Amino acid sequence: MKICTQCILPETFPGIKFNDKGICNHCLSFKGITVLEEQKKEYEEKFLALINNHRNHGSYDCLMAYSGGKDSTYTLQILKERYGLRVLALTLDNSFVSDIAFNNMRSVTDKLGIDHMIFKPRFDMMKQIFRRASEEDIYSKKTLERASTICTSCIGIVKFITLKTALEKGIMLIGYGWSPGQAPIQSSIMKTNPALIKATQAAIQNPLSKLVGDEVNSYFLKEEHFAMADRFPYNVHPLAFLDYNEDKIVKEIERLGWKMPDDTDSNSTNCLLNAFANDVHIKKFKFHPYVWEIANMVRSGAMDREEGYKKIYGEQPSGLLNEAKKRLGL
Repeated sequence: MKICTQCILPETFPGIKFNDKGICNHCLSFKGITVLEEQKKEYEEKFLALINNHRNHGSYDCLMAYSGGKDSTYTLQILKERYGLRVLALTLDNSFVSDIAFNNMRSVTDKLGIDHMIFKPRFDMMKQIFRRASEEDIYSKKTLERASTICTSCIGIVKFITLKTALEKGIMLIGYGWSPGQAPIQSSIMKTNPALIKATQAAIQNPLSKLVGDEVNSYFLKEEHFAMADRFPYNVHPLAFLDYNEDKIVKEIERLGWKMPDDTDSNSTNCLLNAFANDVHIKKFKFHPYVWEIANMVRSGAMDREEGYKKIYGEQPSGLLNEAKKRLGL
């Protein structure tokens, strides 16, 4: 299989092209690290201005979508320690969260002095969603260039439970621990638009309600939420405009009691279902669902190519696949 000689995108990735040196069109269109560094400074300044305008004195300044993984843990830490925000952490327990990740969450939130909510949907419903998502194409192929069907389902629920909570609590900032490769720096500070959110919600909610019934609708916004147009918050993912180095991040959060899980795959530090979700996606679409994210990180210098290659094309623990299948009844 042909793989870009600069990043790690394969020839099976949708829309990819290579020049005579084997460099892909995405690497050729990258504006360079110097431009990226200038953008980082610009967006951190925007974030500082946003904080000044939206501190919620006497209540929470920010709601953090907290998975317990290394990136969301580091984001939680910098929101509290670097920017001085009062943060409420919110975790979706999808029934496949590593025990080590839960221990990490307890240690980190206690060490940082952060309030923490855990929302756990019924296992039978999540099991049905994940099982059907592994068997059927329920979202557009364009959506699935960035994440597997299983992850898209789970993250969709996370996003809308988080937004719903922020609206009901009057919190104007929602933090996400996206890596620099998951979303462009231009989206690192973004005001949520009710009309766009309604369309995005329909793209997730409608397929899921067809799979498991109307009970899943309680996880999504209702008309009363869309009527709060003036209270729709900003989404922020600070890792896009801060220096990113996995080794340094792990060392930094270890002082909070965080420990690297030994029961997850190379692209997750919290989820026991991720390896299975990746395997299903690779067999169906012939490319790894994390390859876009990791390729972006290699291209921007946040990760070297060898490490990125290992994460995507290295051997993954087969025991995780078997255990996930067993729990899903497959």
